[in-house]
Amino acid sequence: MQTVPEKWRDTPSDRVDEKGAPAPWEGQTLFQRNGTGVPAKGASDTTSPEEVSGKGAEAERESLMMELTRLVQRTVKESSWWERRGIDCAILAAAFLTLPVAFYLLSSSQLLLFALGMLVMGVAHGIITIKGTHLASHGSLSESQAWGEFWAVFFIEVCGSFTARTGVQAHIKMHHAHTNVIGLGDSSTWKAPFLPRSIYLFIAPLAMPIMTPLVALGQLKDHSLAQALRTVLMVALGVYSQYWLLLHVSGFQSPASALFCMLVCRAMFSMPYIHVNIFQHIGLPMFSPTRRPKRIYQMTHGVLNLPRNPLLDWIFGHSLINCHVEHHLFPFLSDNMCLKVKPIVSKYLKERELPYQEDSYVSRLRLFFHRYQEFMVYAPPITELVGVQ
Repeated sequence: MQTVPEKWRDTPSDRVDEKGAPAPWEGQTLFQRNGTGVPAKGASDTTSPEEVSGKGAEAERESLMMELTRLVQRTVKESSWWERRGIDCAILAAAFLTLPVAFYLLSSSQLLLFALGMLVMGVAHGIITIKGTHLASHGSLSESQAWGEFWAVFFIEVCGSFTARTGVQAHIKMHHAHTNVIGLGDSSTWKAPFLPRSIYLFIAPLAMPIMTPLVALGQLKDHSLAQALRTVLMVALGVYSQYWLLLHVSGFQSPASALFCMLVCRAMFSMPYIHVNIFQHIGLPMFSPTRRPKRIYQMTHGVLNLPRNPLLDWIFGHSLINCHVEHHLFPFLSDNMCLKVKPIVSKYLKERELPYQEDSYVSRLRLFFHRYQEFMVYAPPITELVGVQ
């Protein structure tokens, strides 16, 4: 049983700024930030004056989160645009530029070149729909809110075949705002308890290209007519564009062969995508909605980093792989900036004797395979994770 000390408990003052406004991760706008990608002063944890007294009162008023935020903010301000956004934008641009090569290779009658074309298209699709949609959902591709909205629709709907409104709401306003909080951001949407472990871990992810647009259609009932129509048109545009290009540029002879090629390319990295999403949160401490710890303790206990992986770092982005702790502490930083502040964050947390959780991909896969029922079927009892109901 993990006991969370009372001084770690989250209070309303921990989630508002000095004017009483919600913190960036709790806001209602699509992309709310102060221009540097980190919470503004006062938008982090604060300690009530009633909780401190005597000689240490002055020092107690500044929380650990504010101190860490100041260190990260200094690094962000000293970084160039190329470091803050340029590198990640260049990776996305490179992925788009490889698509003509992929379509050309897929027109080849030689098996090796055709297979290479499938691989190139699969990698490009992975970078665009995983790294691109994730950065776009956080508004990390532009400092302009209007452009942020545009890129969210483009990457999530046109490229990712999902609804931008639901995607941003589920990821930013639920998963990030309530990380590992039971019933809110506990990653339960990734669970499919009716599936056996081998099916869930190794076969079911291959159906993601089919399931994603179907789930998006199911979410449209909560959208306005204009938003629903836009989503349908954007998803159809993205799917049909690839299909048309395979028929008319790559020279596929039948609709079935083009659709099968699309399925293979779009499902190429769906298995590690599912794995990453469950490995880094499920199986870690979960918290009660009414007695959650303060933000820095919530994120350091409920988030885990995977080690560097050249392939996944490029396709998924650092914030989803080896800098996931940093990403949850500062969700509006780009992938490259998460990597840049990683030494600062890890050193700070270790010096303060806070958890900095890391584990390998293979180790987590082995753990989930052997404890699948516990992690993915049964709900974790809050009393065992939080200690206080």
